[in-house]
Amino acid sequence: MKTLTTEDGRRLRKTLPRGKQADLCLPEDRDPVAILEGQHQARLADLVPVRIGRMLQSPFAFYRGTAAVMANDLKDAPTTNVDVVSCGDAHISNFGFYASPERELVFDLNDFDEGGVAPWEWDLRRLVGSVHIGGRDLSLSEDTCSEAVVKATETYRTTLKTVLRTPATERYFTRVDTSEVAKQLGETGQKAVKKATKKARTRTSEQVLRKLATTSEDGHIRIVDQPPILRHVDHATLDELTGLFDQYRSTLREDIAFLLSQYELVDYALRVVGVGSVGTRCYLLAFSGPGGDVLFLQAKEAPQSVLVSHGGRAPAVAGYEGDAEFSEGHRVVAAQRILQANSDPFLGWITGWAGESEERHRVDYYWRQFRDMKGSIEPSTLDAEQFSSYGALCASLLARAHAQSATAPAISGYMGGSERFAEATSRWAAAYADVAEADFDKLAAAVKSGRIAAETGT
Repeated sequence: MKTLTTEDGRRLRKTLPRGKQADLCLPEDRDPVAILEGQHQARLADLVPVRIGRMLQSPFAFYRGTAAVMANDLKDAPTTNVDVVSCGDAHISNFGFYASPERELVFDLNDFDEGGVAPWEWDLRRLVGSVHIGGRDLSLSEDTCSEAVVKATETYRTTLKTVLRTPATERYFTRVDTSEVAKQLGETGQKAVKKATKKARTRTSEQVLRKLATTSEDGHIRIVDQPPILRHVDHATLDELTGLFDQYRSTLREDIAFLLSQYELVDYALRVVGVGSVGTRCYLLAFSGPGGDVLFLQAKEAPQSVLVSHGGRAPAVAGYEGDAEFSEGHRVVAAQRILQANSDPFLGWITGWAGESEERHRVDYYWRQFRDMKGSIEPSTLDAEQFSSYGALCASLLARAHAQSATAPAISGYMGGSERFAEATSRWAAAYADVAEADFDKLAAAVKSGRIAAETGT
């Protein structure tokens, strides 16, 4: 990725004035429902109605599941053409708590399924769009939603400017812990933080064993079926999965691979996750350790990023220029390692197959710890002031993530020292919120007409 300067960024204002960032440029032939249907072709058919049912809970829930729709909308829209290592789906519900390798709770971006390389504006627009729509979900006024977007965008601008004054190594190590989150949300918001962190600290393999699995008298661990959310399938034998486990270990750091060599795979089950991810193949894997302890890992399908499939970007494993065969799982892991201040040391990837089909075709997966103190702040629990501060907090972390790219100085130079860019972005976010709500209505109409099936309450 080419190194750019702040002066490069200032020059970009001539080709794309900051005020033009308010313009909403959408494809003339856009069909959001057709895009969702296209995604469903490669998913587990019996889970597709669950995905649609979850998306129809609210316009905000719908927005969470439409990364592909937004990538398609942004594909031909004007940008500064400054690329960064990108999250690809940086809405406000994709930030949360998790355990650092030192077993401390940190707060950061936590979803990289769509990670890759793309214009910086795409991540920021994904974020501010979620702020405006999320504000509407809380019944905030339009002025309040717009003010929250301005605050988030301004925080992105000022944070990026501040972070870029520090050495690259210091940017790399910068992280946000629970005390900083509480400080951002104020005295009343500390209750929400305390509740979220308390819950996160309980989300361990031991808790999973109590809630989702059992141990027999002879010590055998067995995952308990909870259909359709969690169920046993015959997509692979334990022997086949043991071979895939060995492949996964080969992608890990030596110390973690050595640690996992002491664990034995004893059971696995298919598990439904998220909103936009529903229908992709995701497995919960139970391992037994040398002292009878238990470890749960998650193997999650890594389809092609929407940045590529719908945004027209070239496939890329950020930061990697080796000659190994391209892997979507490697792509996800690379984006997470680059953009997070602290990443799960158990992150790895494999090339597997679609186990439910008779003719097994290649499917890439990434592996990680399951529920390793993961948690989140639910936006619906926040008042207007806290919600605005939460959006700004997420924006500051996005700025820190983008600052890892050598092109970041040009972004700072382009935005400059005024609120001009933030005000333009706020107008764009309000317009796109209208589009997303209209798309939500189109999906509801498609379900009503029988075009698409939906299953609610799951």
